[in-house]
Amino acid sequence: MLDIRRLQMLKTVAARGTITAAAQSLALSAGAVSQQLAALRHDVGVDLLRPDGRTVALTEAGRVLLEHADRILAAVQEAECAVAAVKGAVGSTATLAALPSTVARIVAPALTALGADQPQLAVTCLVTDQAQLRELTLGTVDVVLGQHYRHLPEATPKGLAVSPLLDDPLLVVTADDGAVGRSDERPVGLSELATHHLVVPPVTTDCGQAILHACQQAGFTPTPRYVTADIAAQLALARSGLATALVPRTAIDPATPGIRTAPIEDHPIQRLLFAATRHTETTNLTTAAVIAALRTAAWQDRATHLPLA
Repeated sequence: MLDIRRLQMLKTVAARGTITAAAQSLALSAGAVSQQLAALRHDVGVDLLRPDGRTVALTEAGRVLLEHADRILAAVQEAECAVAAVKGAVGSTATLAALPSTVARIVAPALTALGADQPQLAVTCLVTDQAQLRELTLGTVDVVLGQHYRHLPEATPKGLAVSPLLDDPLLVVTADDGAVGRSDERPVGLSELATHHLVVPPVTTDCGQAILHACQQAGFTPTPRYVTADIAAQLALARSGLATALVPRTAIDPATPGIRTAPIEDHPIQRLLFAATRHTETTNLTTAAVIAALRTAAWQDRATHLPLA
């Protein structure tokens, strides 16, 4: 009989590319993973992996087994969710992966509220700039708070359920000279920034790509003076008057002194914040509780920025 744990190891090795990388993500030694994969190879009687330069790749038999492993592992998760639903209780642990720009305004309020409502649930939060949807498919995280820029191609791995949370526009951030109020100034045409010293994220990031695409639509290609994905650094450069930044609204603390924010008028750059988890036919009460808390925090944040009637 096939061992579910070994099937998960095969899936992880296929995704990571090396046994060492797979072992690190599974918090095991490379020797332990190799031993389990050797046992799996013995179970099926055929090689499942082959050397591929500095990495390993699946053999044809490995690819076939992995296709079935995906369905087996999904069925196991479905069974676990069904039993938990009968118990009618939220679990005791969950792992959330979130972007740094969402921590202050969404993640922290959500986890505070969740701790009050579900004190038995301990949520481990991984704050990372890297896309974590693959980690979701591998089972190393349970919920991802991610982003998608609306005018960029969208690619969601199969087997995931995505819940939209919040439309989060990028704002133009400059130094506050004290002449007028610091926030929600007159809308700025993106083309007006063609002559500004800009600080932008690298074009290898989603945000950097979105800014480049929008600027090109506005008729110019930005030549930034500063390049950094660190939003704190972007805001510091804007506050000092050295650069103009384009920063997601939820990444800006309303109490930040010395800056002025303004919406983009003609070519808005909009990111969609979403919560993603592995799809199950039966509701996973634990991940549902985490996502509900994130959604409430996102709605509350949105409500604080609705225009006055």
